[in-house]
Amino acid sequence: MRREVPTYELYGERPDDRPDFWLHCETLFSRSSLHRFEIGLHRHDSFFQLLHIESGTGSANFDGVQHAFETPAAIVVPPGFSHGFAFSNDIVGHIVTVLVPEVPLLASSRNGPLSRWLRQPQLVALRGADPSNLAYIGATVARIMDEFSGRKPNKTRLLEAYFVSALMLVARAAGADDADGRAAAQRDARLEQLLELIDRHFREHRPVSFYADALNISPTHLNRIAQAAAGLTTQQLLIRKLIDTARRDLVVTPTSVQNIAYGLGFTDPAYFSRMFQREVGVTPRRFRLEERARLVEASAASSPEIAPALSPPIPPPRDS
Repeated sequence: MRREVPTYELYGERPDDRPDFWLHCETLFSRSSLHRFEIGLHRHDSFFQLLHIESGTGSANFDGVQHAFETPAAIVVPPGFSHGFAFSNDIVGHIVTVLVPEVPLLASSRNGPLSRWLRQPQLVALRGADPSNLAYIGATVARIMDEFSGRKPNKTRLLEAYFVSALMLVARAAGADDADGRAAAQRDARLEQLLELIDRHFREHRPVSFYADALNISPTHLNRIAQAAAGLTTQQLLIRKLIDTARRDLVVTPTSVQNIAYGLGFTDPAYFSRMFQREVGVTPRRFRLEERARLVEASAASSPEIAPALSPPIPPPRDS
């Protein structure tokens, strides 16, 4: 009889025993030494993991298949995949665990080569990587650990930025962007140009034709590129940018909902609130109150004096 693969939040910890978190970072030694450096086969339903291994030896088990690694190396484990590890007792490195819906890069329905690469377990040998890239990866993961363990201002924004940077540097070392050849690279380059334009002009509420003209292509062609690379239309990308910015502003600034709406280019704050509720499921005010309360709890839980037995946040109920 096939043995059932257990599902954990963090390895060895059951769902009923931990406070909330969206990102967790710890050393490989601290977790694996509790289990004699053997992390048995298990899975996570909602969490994405990035391991950066500086020295030592070991193997990764993906769905029952063993893969030996030499260091330095990186390992990527998306949600839903059975995985386990064996480490030497001199292992040096970190593991970063994030809740997928909280990181737009991971939650995106985009279907380019990078997204497909992120949806499969990856073992990336870093020994032959560009030395400067390798140094950046190590330094960025170290910053994640430092930021996670502290209580400095803008902690959430910096953690997301550091995590995405580390992950993109690992993907670059793995050649993930080259997976589908020149056509996919050109399509992704166009999408990057579009996203840069959106970053500069999204508060102006420009029509799709404005972005198409700036890229010297038709709106129809632009939508095809956006759909193929991101799984969204150009208009949906614009709305997502507005909503993502609104979510951040609601949490990290004391500004009123009305002023946030004006700052995002809305002339009618009531229309902004309706759009926000349609996209997020709750009103801006309720989102602010519940998200701030959750972050206060998560900050308390991440105190160095408290053991990191953590869980994903519970989505807020929808307004009636």
